[in-house]
Formats: sequence, structure tokens, C-alpha cells
Amino acid sequence: MSTKIILVAVCLLATLVAPAAALEEILPEHVLDEINLARTEPQKYVEFLIELRKQFQDNSYLIPETDVVVETTEGVAAVDEAIDFFAARKPLPPLVWSAGLAASAAELVREQSKSGVTGHDGKSCGGLSARTKRQGIRQKSIGENIAYGPNSPRAIVIDLIIDDGVPNRGHRKNLFNPTFTKAGISCGFHPLYETMCAIDFSK
Repeated sequence: MSTKIILVAVCLLATLVAPAAALEEILPEHVLDEINLARTEPQKYVEFLIELRKQFQDNSYLIPETDVVVETTEGVAAVDEAIDFFAARKPLPPLVWSAGLAASAAELVREQSKSGVTGHDGKSCGGLSARTKRQGIRQKSIGENIAYGPNSPRAIVIDLIIDDGVPNRGHRKNLFNPTFTKAGISCGFHPLYETMCAIDFSK
């Protein structure tokens, strides 16, 4: 009997200076473009991490071109580990947009935009498996990343790649999982973190 693989990961970005809501900048299609840039041109994307590393003061860093200061758990160690990860990366095919996965992600965003809770299991909409099944998606391998707080596509993807404070780097694994070929994304308001972005993946 086959086993369904569900890889889920939540990323909470703690800011010392809260960013202004910028939902108009976090278009799902732009987030997918940013993910695909990291997948298809890893050696180019590592330059963004190197630049970010220069912004660190102790365990905090200033997001370039903003006044947002981010407090991290691991400091530059997590960034250095991400840079090392990219050093040996070979390009992966881009992910293809999936309307069904986007609808699954949107269910969670709609619920949490009202409830203010975090995590992959909505009280009303259920978990990833239930949401994707309602959209007619029945894959053996599915995954979900949720980012709370970053307010631009690049900030979202960089934060998920570094995966500060997540020992197994589950967000990064989902982004660069060669099994995944599709993604659907929904972004919206969150009462506590101002913004959130749910990214659902499948074969």
C-alpha cells in the first residue's frame, strides 16, 4: 500500500519594526516567478543571499531597501548554510501554476485572515490533504509552505530558503523538491503578521 507524503512547513518572520501592509506587491504569480528563479538559476539566486548576509548585525538584519529589521534565531549561520546549499545546486525545472492548488491555498488564507491563527490545519477548511482533495487533487506527494510576515515575493522566498530556526529546513526542501512539478499560491492579510502566503505543491 502506498503512503501519501505530505510535507508541510510554517515560517514565522518576527520583525522588530513591523512593515506596512503591502499586499499589492505580493501577487501569487510573482511569488511563483521568484520560486522558479531560485529553482532554475540557483547560482544567480545565491547572490541575493550573499547580499543579505552583509545586512546582519548580531542576529538581526535589515531587509535591503526597507526599514524592516528582522530578528533571527540562528543569525548568519543559517545564511551561510543556505549559501553552501546553493554552491552545489544544479538547476531544476520551473514549477507550473496549478489553479487547483491555488484554490486549496486560498481556502486556508481566507480562514486565517479572519481567525488570525497560524498553521496548516484550518478549523473549517481542514488540513492540506482535505483541501487538495476538495479540489480534485489526489497526489501521493503534496506539500505546503506558509510564510507569515514577509511583504515582497523576494523576501518570502529568501526567508523560506534560509529557513531560520527550522532544523530540518522543511521549507527549503519543498521549494527544491525535484518531485514537485506544480504549485498554487494564495496571499492575503493576516491579523497578527499583516501578510501571509500559502504555497501548495504537488507532482
